[in-house]
Amino acid sequence: MSNNVIIFDTTLRDGEQSPGCAMSLAQKKRMAKALASLGVDVIEAGFAAASPDDFNAVASIARDIKGPTICALARCNDHDIREAGRALQEAEKKRIHVFIATSPLHREHKLKMTKEQVVTKAVAAVTLAKSFTADVEFSCEDALRTEKDFLAQVVEAAIAAGATTVNIPDTVGYTTPTEMFDTIHFLKTTVPNIKQAIISTHCHNDLGLAVANSLAAVEAGARQVECTLNGIGERAGNCALEEVVMAIKTRANHYGLDTGIRTEQILPSSRLLSAITGSVVPRNKAIIGDNAFAHASGIHQHGMLSHPETYEIMRPKSIGRIDTSLVLGKHSGRHALVDKIKELGFDTASEDIERIFADFKALADRKKHITDADIEALVFGQSSTGPWQLAQMQVTSGSGDTIASAAVVLVGPNGSEHREAATGDGPVDAAFKAIERAIGMEVHLEGLSVNSISEGIDAQGEAQVRVRYAGQNFHGRGTSTDIVAASVSAFMDVINRISRQMAKAS
Repeated sequence: MSNNVIIFDTTLRDGEQSPGCAMSLAQKKRMAKALASLGVDVIEAGFAAASPDDFNAVASIARDIKGPTICALARCNDHDIREAGRALQEAEKKRIHVFIATSPLHREHKLKMTKEQVVTKAVAAVTLAKSFTADVEFSCEDALRTEKDFLAQVVEAAIAAGATTVNIPDTVGYTTPTEMFDTIHFLKTTVPNIKQAIISTHCHNDLGLAVANSLAAVEAGARQVECTLNGIGERAGNCALEEVVMAIKTRANHYGLDTGIRTEQILPSSRLLSAITGSVVPRNKAIIGDNAFAHASGIHQHGMLSHPETYEIMRPKSIGRIDTSLVLGKHSGRHALVDKIKELGFDTASEDIERIFADFKALADRKKHITDADIEALVFGQSSTGPWQLAQMQVTSGSGDTIASAAVVLVGPNGSEHREAATGDGPVDAAFKAIERAIGMEVHLEGLSVNSISEGIDAQGEAQVRVRYAGQNFHGRGTSTDIVAASVSAFMDVINRISRQMAKAS
């Protein structure tokens, strides 16, 4: 049995299904490039048959991203599979991933199909997918709530039809590590042709057990883990790539396994995803949270000073976190900035340097010292792209009887200019209302938080905005040394996410 665990990343497919995490084509390609640099083995680029935009995203990534296998998801029907095959035509390495539900609950209430019909569909789907690529993955949706004998029957039939990977997903995050181990072990000892395929697992986090269940599957013999950066995905999310990879690496003495992940790229990749989606990584999140390598207790600090391994089982640099901070200021040049960006682990396109350098100089005029966190914020810039841009803004506020007001000038689709003003319960509220009036859109604000991403009285603030619109949740992010400007930037990020999703749906 191989000692290498294949990392199948589904950030761009299952991860994007996380509410508020939709990405534009340009953002998906930027993320796919980062995943390739991270060293993932398979990138599930999307569901090609879902929409023209999804098809174009899969096709574009398949054409331009080299290294990983590019995968497209398809239901067990001819149309989906043919669209997946068409989207993957130009891929250097390609895989079609077909799935059908197998549990009695899904068979009866969703599919309205018998066991025999499910097996027939699965075999036909794998057979058709094989006509487009030799690399075919088959998934039994809701496998952990499927009768074990029937699960074995479907898996055997799929492998006989040509499936090279069989995925055993905990689709609803229901199972436990012991149950997962037993299921994989049962398949390995019961399915006669199981050695002809790689066993995979895809776990959701509804009970907070996605990583534990994935590791249990690996211990039982699975050699592919399906996961996402930051653990994003449907409902409570997926198995977090950074957690399962670092568990295998840190506990190599226990698992005796390895992955091909370049772990020093984990933190830069995680932060890029957070900037693109606007989703916040909790400070106490394992591996990548701000507190993951922070020590406040006096006892812990004393131990760390004596020997780092007393309270740290991993070194910060192993995931790309920098311990020290190079101080940059207004007298620093372009070369120093570029070197710092590279030191922090970011691969920034040359065309972005001009924008980053201009933003750096503007920030340096307002701050005495530029920290690593400031540089990361500059690299990410504003993750939102059109169709709306804030051209001008003026706000007034005060105490007592002073009424906060805001005036904005927005540039919309086709370069149209929109001017509006509003009053509110403070400058941020007034600015948000003015923007809503200018665009003709009313959203429900569910949360606004502003946190310092660097130190000092001139620190940059990072604003996170959560809104609800048309029954969906959206997140936005913005940074500035001015908290009003940061909040407005985050709100514009949200507006553009909503606008892009509306345009995509129309």
